[in-house]
Amino acid sequence: MTVIAVLGAGKIGEALLSGLLHGGHEPGDLLFTERYPARVEELTARYGIQGVEVEDAAKRADVLVVAVKPQDIEPVLDELAPLLGPNSLVVSLCAGLPTSLYERRLADGVPVVRVMPNTPMLVNEAMSAISAGRHATAEHLAVVRDLLSHVGQVVEVPEAQQDAVTALSGSGPAYFFYLVEAMIDAGILLGLPRALAGQLIIQSAVGAAKMLAESEEHPVLLREAVTSPAGTTINAIRELEKHGVRAALLAAIEAAKDRSVELGKAHEG
Repeated sequence: MTVIAVLGAGKIGEALLSGLLHGGHEPGDLLFTERYPARVEELTARYGIQGVEVEDAAKRADVLVVAVKPQDIEPVLDELAPLLGPNSLVVSLCAGLPTSLYERRLADGVPVVRVMPNTPMLVNEAMSAISAGRHATAEHLAVVRDLLSHVGQVVEVPEAQQDAVTALSGSGPAYFFYLVEAMIDAGILLGLPRALAGQLIIQSAVGAAKMLAESEEHPVLLREAVTSPAGTTINAIRELEKHGVRAALLAAIEAAKDRSVELGKAHEG
């Protein structure tokens, strides 16, 4: 059985471990690293998975999933560099960090796969995009696809598109949460109790998402089906357009993409 180590057991790292367990992996085939002893004890008690040091993880695991914050990557690579060879597979979940960074810092021939997941991994509804580094083969991609399929959907994209993916689906849940937050506030402004406003909007969001996922209709057609002539919805849409909501969203996602590029450039050289 392949041994998988998750380096950095924050929310995304924990969600992946949980998904792998539910997908049939044995606790003994999983490892994790975490800097805080209390967190190690918490996760070991919850899942029965052993917390180890980075050096131990590198020596024992076939697949190392790097799930640390981008700004924390340098010390991790320093520890991994003398320990990994072509028989290891490195899977990077770090936003903005290119496979070339790992290939430059690790031994020649170490296969690296870059992944951009998102936080719905916590409820097994992630959207993960994967890209092969210079030494990663189709077999390596298949391993990563299988690994991530336990926590949601997986697509393969050229690495050149990963910054755009980061901006769109990696940060995407935050945009929806922001919109729901604003709509709940609007319900309160109109005199509804917060709990009721939340229930109305959250279920509307769930239902709308299900319609998008299950119908073959374009979002424009689904929106038009709700938009009656001279009705309430068209008046709302007019205000959204008047206030430049569409343009603001385009600009926001472009800004997120630019920041992803910056994160990668910060580790060049």
